[in-house]
Amino acid sequence: MAPRNDDHYPEPLISRKPESSGTWRVLLLALGFVVAAGAASLYGEALPAETMLLILGLLAVVGVFCLFAFAAGLFRFAGGGEKRTISRAMVDSLPFGALVAEREGKIIYSNARYAHFMDNRGGMPISMPRLFANMSEASEAIYRLSRAARDGRPATEDIRLTRPLGIPQTEATTMASWYRVSVRALPEIDGAAKPLVMWSIEDISRDRENQENIFLELQRAIDYLDHAPAGFFSADAKGRIQYINSTLADWLGYDLAEFESGSLALRDVVRGDGASLLMGGRSDGEIRTEIIDIDLVQSNGTSMPVRLLHRAARLAEGELGETRTLVLDRTRGADSDEDLRAAEVRFSRFFNDTPFAIATLDQEGRIMRTNAPFTRIFGLDAVERSVEGQYLADLITEDHRTAVAESIADAGAKRSDIAPVDVMLNQDGDHAARLYVSSSEEVQGSPERVIVYALDMTDQRKLEAQFAQGQKMQAVGQLAGGVAHDFNNVLTAIIGFSDLLLLKHKATDPSFSDIMSIKQSANRAAGLVRQLLAFSRRQTLRPQVLEIPTHIDDLTVLLKRLIGEQISLDVEHGNDIWPVRADLVQLEQVIINLVVNARDAMPEGGQIILRTRNITAYQAESLDYQGMPAADYVQIEVEDGGTGIDPEIIEKIFDPFFSTKELGKGTGLGLSMVYGIVKQTGGFIYADSEVGKGTTFRLFLPRHIVAAGEVTEKVVAAPVKDLTGHERILIVEDEESVRTFSARALATTGYEVYEAEGGEEALELLDEIDGELDLMISDVVMPEMDGPALLKIVRKRFPNLKVIFVSGYAEESVRKDIEDDRSVEFLPKPYSLDQINSKVKEVLQSGDDE
Repeated sequence: MAPRNDDHYPEPLISRKPESSGTWRVLLLALGFVVAAGAASLYGEALPAETMLLILGLLAVVGVFCLFAFAAGLFRFAGGGEKRTISRAMVDSLPFGALVAEREGKIIYSNARYAHFMDNRGGMPISMPRLFANMSEASEAIYRLSRAARDGRPATEDIRLTRPLGIPQTEATTMASWYRVSVRALPEIDGAAKPLVMWSIEDISRDRENQENIFLELQRAIDYLDHAPAGFFSADAKGRIQYINSTLADWLGYDLAEFESGSLALRDVVRGDGASLLMGGRSDGEIRTEIIDIDLVQSNGTSMPVRLLHRAARLAEGELGETRTLVLDRTRGADSDEDLRAAEVRFSRFFNDTPFAIATLDQEGRIMRTNAPFTRIFGLDAVERSVEGQYLADLITEDHRTAVAESIADAGAKRSDIAPVDVMLNQDGDHAARLYVSSSEEVQGSPERVIVYALDMTDQRKLEAQFAQGQKMQAVGQLAGGVAHDFNNVLTAIIGFSDLLLLKHKATDPSFSDIMSIKQSANRAAGLVRQLLAFSRRQTLRPQVLEIPTHIDDLTVLLKRLIGEQISLDVEHGNDIWPVRADLVQLEQVIINLVVNARDAMPEGGQIILRTRNITAYQAESLDYQGMPAADYVQIEVEDGGTGIDPEIIEKIFDPFFSTKELGKGTGLGLSMVYGIVKQTGGFIYADSEVGKGTTFRLFLPRHIVAAGEVTEKVVAAPVKDLTGHERILIVEDEESVRTFSARALATTGYEVYEAEGGEEALELLDEIDGELDLMISDVVMPEMDGPALLKIVRKRFPNLKVIFVSGYAEESVRKDIEDDRSVEFLPKPYSLDQINSKVKEVLQSGDDE
């Protein structure tokens, strides 16, 4: 019940602190008693003793009674009225009951409104807990409030009672009432012995009743909307559906009870690129209702043709706000002309669901109408979606606008043989499209004259460029591999004969230094050949399981020495980096090459950051790198803050013999070697650069899952000291210089050596000596009969013969062509005198050990 509307300033019910006028009355009363006592002392002899004792007894009884009554609060001095202070006036004028008390419950002050909540309104006030003492439904709330009062904390509780307060129990009704009870601590007051709190109580029954009525009205409105004969949904600016009514949920097959705001997106219920039509408003900011014929996707994957009455609002800042969309089911329409309605449905579905972007233009090339894929292909976001009135030429690059204008003019002239036009779109990145232009039927009152169909050619262009680049790299790689193979034969002969000459010349011989210079030059040339083989992916790799962070940390000292003091090197490792399987030496060469390139890009000094981290298959799928499948990778980044690489150059950086360095300061094989090593390892490498800000090279190496008992490193045989022997050895080599050097090298150490120019000659020689041979050393690539073909015949006739293959190609590529590769050892070209003798001794001794 609401409090009564009494006077503006009702009298307080009780005050424990009288004003100064009451104090003066007490002093006057005391003075009167003093005067009476003086008179009694002066005239006491004239009065009988019994009378004096009676007067003194009466005064004593009255005094004691007044003291006890005043202390108990049974009366107070109010002869002249108390002064009303501002604070009391404020409390007395409050529209709710207020009670000031000590924290323990002793009442100090209460206003008149508080009396309306008590049954005895004219009596002494009672504390708030006692006010609800007989109300069991309020006991828990009052207990919490009392605890808060004792602790000096603010607290508020809304209490529902089955009968109102302030009405005697005999007159109470069964109407429920609501009360808001609060308590808060008051600031310290001068003269107050203990801290005070203020209780307040207010009848909020009417407010609660209004809230319940509003809630019921809202529930009825939602029920009307949920069961309307049309669908309805609302989405935010990001395309998340915030509300969907029951009718539309039934049409689409969704359970409305399981729907949560934002759990469903427009792309889940709108077919194809149609979601982009609903995620934007007009480019001029005008708010209007659009009519869109489109297909929705039901939960079972089937299509449902609908007509949308769509309205997208904008916020005050111009940003897109929430949308409101009414959905009409076209399959349940009631048009007068059923055939016409069906044709409209079919056309709208064809128009918006086709993978082609379609737009109609006027005679000058302005866009009149577009379909949903148009926004995707031309890269328009939600804000720029509406392009009506813009020129089509503004959406393509300037180089192709003339050709497009000519095609539009031909379509306006009703020509039928208009060739398609390939254009580049005017947006970030290399986006291409092929435009098919044709004339449109003239309709009275419509400005549409031209129809443009656009097919997205971006992916095809990228694939064509990648294919052309791949063919070029493959051709250059084959050429480099072939040159390297022949060059390896020449280097083998040069290095070998240099070793033979060194055997005959002492260090004091004047020719010794010249021979050493020849050998050193040949070894340098061999390093260049290894770069060619790395680029052509035909080098010999020794893969093993590697912990990348450990090896990079070991390499840091060398890297810091290479980059100098002006450049700092920071190494950052991710957590729990996965192992990879790669050739440690080649991988170190890759990292050194990238770090040195980063150093050269910062002539004034700077910072190089070397990072490692894991890339999951999910993360790899989101990366915008062409040709890299989704899988688990270990990523190695080399980032610098140098000059950067021009976009025209960055596409050529992995080409062989391409270099931006000055003449004489690079072979142009550094990055091509890096590319070849990474590719041969099964990984990928990409470069991201911005001119003036720096370049980042990212290597992606496949994650290797170590199997139980897997050997991580190949056991290397102990070096052989005694290289002499007497066994029979057959050398099969088509290159005469290599064959001659190898034969002389083995003969020098005591072996009996036979020579064959090819496979046919080797078989004839084996027949002559009846297969009495201990070892065959054969080249892999030979005319007429190559090494693997020769091995196949020899294994049938002499299964226990030991074989060593020599080749300038990678060992892995050689072993792919061998059926029983475990019985064959491998010696890469070019090799020295010591290397061939050591390998022969190692292979021959391996049989003796067994």
